[in-house]
Formats: sequence, C-alpha cells, structure tokens
Amino acid sequence: MRTAVILAGGASRRLGAEKSLLLFDDKPLICWTAERLSSVAEETIVVARDEAHSRRLERVLSASLPGSIKPAFAWDSLPGYGPVAGIAAGLERARGEFAFATACDLPFLSPRVVERLFIEAEEDPDGGGAVPVHPNGYFEPLHCVYHRKKMQQACEKAMAAGERRIFAPLQEIGIRHVAVDLLRPLDGDLLTFFNLNTREDMERALALWAKRKER
Repeated sequence: MRTAVILAGGASRRLGAEKSLLLFDDKPLICWTAERLSSVAEETIVVARDEAHSRRLERVLSASLPGSIKPAFAWDSLPGYGPVAGIAAGLERARGEFAFATACDLPFLSPRVVERLFIEAEEDPDGGGAVPVHPNGYFEPLHCVYHRKKMQQACEKAMAAGERRIFAPLQEIGIRHVAVDLLRPLDGDLLTFFNLNTREDMERALALWAKRKER
C-alpha cells in the first residue's frame, strides 16, 4: 500500500486566508491535491492544525470530492510546531510502508512525478525514501516519499530535541536523492513544485492554469 499525507495546518499568514480552502478554479485547493494523489496512493491522510480544524476540513472534502475518495484525518500533536509535527502525525496514522508527504497548495501537482518518486523509494526498501533535489542543492522535503517508520521516528526525535527544521529528520534516514532533471520528462516546466504562498503566486498560477485549459 502507498500512502499520501497532505499537510493542511499552516497559518497562511502571507496569503491572509485559509490556504487549503482557497478556491482555485471553483474548487478548494486541497481538493485538487487530494484528487491527484488518489491516482497514485491507496490511502490519503489529511493533517489539520487541531481536532476542530480537522472536522472543518472533513466537511469541505466530503462535499467536494468524488465519493470514491475518502481521506482519513489527523492533527498535529504539537499545534503550531510546523511540518515536522504534521508529518509525524500523518505517518503515525498511515498504513503504507512508504508515504508521499506534501502541502495542500500545489495546483499543478503531477501524479506522474509522484509515481516516479514512489518507484525510486521502493527500489530500496531499506532506505529512507526519495527526495527531489535541484541543481543548486535545494531539497523538496514537502514533495517527497518517506519510509513511514523511519521518518516518523526521526520526526519524533527532532521534536524531542526542539528541532523544527524538516531538513533535520530528513538527514537522519538515508534518503535517496532524485535530481529534478530526471523528473522533467514527466513535467516539463516542473510546475509540480509550484506552491502558493502569496497573492502574486495565486495570480500567476491562475494565469498558467488558464493557458493550460486553452491548450
């Protein structure tokens, strides 16, 4: 089994609104993410800020997703701690040996890229997973397949040490580096990594979306 973990607990301060529920082409952003991941993972887990936020997301998703897609829900054990806590909460609930962890704000998320990352991770079942790496050395830790047990333990260790950087547990697990150029044949412009942090990002994404629809 493969699992997808969607982190939806961020505060979205720069956007000034609940990022996961922002409408993108008349559908909440998180729904685009959940739908795309359903084609490559048998299980989807949405991680909220807290239990009340989880119930709110569950209502939105159940009203907007096809009936065949039924995410499970979890929430941060340490509210406000950041993605390390979110990933730990999602992986604790997950059943798959490997899990793709991502944010809720990727309108161009490519299932083909996610599939390739799962394949890369599964080729080394004793490894820590597979993470995309840019030519400048920048990692994509929220567009990454993790070995569930290893990353969960590494995140818990990081939280116990007060470490908030997601790069810290990632370094602990012996993860495979996947050059983004190897993913370009699957997603020519690498828009799969395009996330929305500002209103300017949203405007650019909508313009790109309109061009894609025209084609």
